[in-house]
Amino acid sequence: MPAALKAGSRPPWVGLAAAVWVQIASGNAYSFPLYSPTLKHVVGLSQQQLTILGVANDLGENVGILPGIASNKYPPWVVLFIGVLASFFGYGVIWLAVSQTVPNMPYWVLWLALVVATNSSAWLGTAVLVTNMRNFPVSRGTVAGILKGYVGLSAAVVTEVYTMVLKGSASALLLSFTLGIPVICLALMYYVRPCTPAYEADPSENAHFLFTQLASVLLAVFLLATTILKDVVNLSQALSYTFIAIMVVLLMAPLAIPIKMTLFPSIKKLNRVANSSENLTATEPLLTPVSSEANLNNINDGEEPSEVDVLLAVGEGAVRFKKKRKPRRGEDFTFREAIVKADFWLMWFVNFLGVGTGVTVLNNLAQIGVSLGIDDTTTLLSLFSFGNFLGRLGGGVVSEYFVRLNTTPRTFLTTITQVIMVLIYLLYASAFNGTLYIATALLGICYGVQFGVMIPTCSELFGLKNFGLIFNFMGLGNPIGALLFSGMLAGYVYDTEEAKQGGSTCMGPNCFRLTFLVLAGVCGLSSILSLILTIRIKPVYQMLYAGGSFRLPTSAGH
Repeated sequence: MPAALKAGSRPPWVGLAAAVWVQIASGNAYSFPLYSPTLKHVVGLSQQQLTILGVANDLGENVGILPGIASNKYPPWVVLFIGVLASFFGYGVIWLAVSQTVPNMPYWVLWLALVVATNSSAWLGTAVLVTNMRNFPVSRGTVAGILKGYVGLSAAVVTEVYTMVLKGSASALLLSFTLGIPVICLALMYYVRPCTPAYEADPSENAHFLFTQLASVLLAVFLLATTILKDVVNLSQALSYTFIAIMVVLLMAPLAIPIKMTLFPSIKKLNRVANSSENLTATEPLLTPVSSEANLNNINDGEEPSEVDVLLAVGEGAVRFKKKRKPRRGEDFTFREAIVKADFWLMWFVNFLGVGTGVTVLNNLAQIGVSLGIDDTTTLLSLFSFGNFLGRLGGGVVSEYFVRLNTTPRTFLTTITQVIMVLIYLLYASAFNGTLYIATALLGICYGVQFGVMIPTCSELFGLKNFGLIFNFMGLGNPIGALLFSGMLAGYVYDTEEAKQGGSTCMGPNCFRLTFLVLAGVCGLSSILSLILTIRIKPVYQMLYAGGSFRLPTSAGH
């Protein structure tokens, strides 16, 4: 068994509470719009150069092949530590450039530094997600929704700190990433580790998940309310710090579950511990099997083997030399077995086209706002972050409900959201007055849903054994989409329109209109592919969730 899979006997809720903070730290890549305008001004970049840096941002965040492999070979703390190093050195270089501690830094150095910095997201996120998905194998959609929901909230959390504590200083923000992310992750590294998973439904577990979800929703509402409030009135320094303190308390809310379980252990658990010796005796096998090597040694030593020894030796040899059959969908796949499946590539292209279009808007959100006459674009980022959170959390919860209700594949929700995204991009292109904020919030929801659905779907189709590698490969669609739709399309269209206007900043709806029309067509294609995938994998969900509860495949090796 790989080191990463060795489990302790303690409950997994402490690790989930620690994972919340690590996920907030791992969402650092979503804060690119906060410091990108300052980076553009200080270094003197064109919009296309800036969007190429946005591609580096997405590339680092989503290239998780190495973290996926490492999560199957090493314990979580090793994966986390590599993420800490990437954050420290990557953001450290960008801070040196923005603070002008090192002036005239070459563009290629900035690009590589941003790839390294945001690659910390892949290492940190993979460590906590893989560990907690294995710790809660029968609640995969719920766990993925909660953890990815907190990643979606990370931009709003960082924006709160950026505006209320750091006073809008991009240099201070990058320094906080350089030092703060390592401090948080090093402090929590010990608590993110495998635990003994439960393969049976536990009523108290549902209540604990509900509490965590409500705490995250309360945090999201609080962040949105305070973001709007700071735009309406001038907040005093004392009130700003009070809001930050409340935010920290809400982030610590999931810790209440392991505290409650420690102070008030359930009667069921106490009885299980008290009767553990009886259970051990009752379940002890009547016949202890002897290995075939031992049996054959007995034969070679000239001893008279018993009939049982001979049968065991022959039977084990037959099993050993029997050709291994290929896994069926729902069982554990190796990466090589997965990538030859049509469902794998259908899911990859659905993610590439859908999420790739969403990240294009995110990377250019500050410039989109400015082109339409909005000076303070931090509110747009907070709205996107709030919607992203709701989508990630809701995508996990809603898909979990319908998959257990009537075995509806989770990807049906992806299809619906991508149809809605087509309408959202057309709304962006129209540039009607007052629609920018609504479109941004809705896009955040649809963008988040796709993450909340893709992650548990990967685990259900291809198993948990190589889950870290497989879901990180799916994530490659994000930076490739950013390169095509953001770097080559949006940046080019913006700079062309800016040149026509003859100014230093492009203004008006034409700066991004063609981009939005193309994104609408791409997302329409993705929704068709998603529907085809949903129809193909319906039998898998009928097998896994027959009777309304998750049934682990008998041959799945967890």
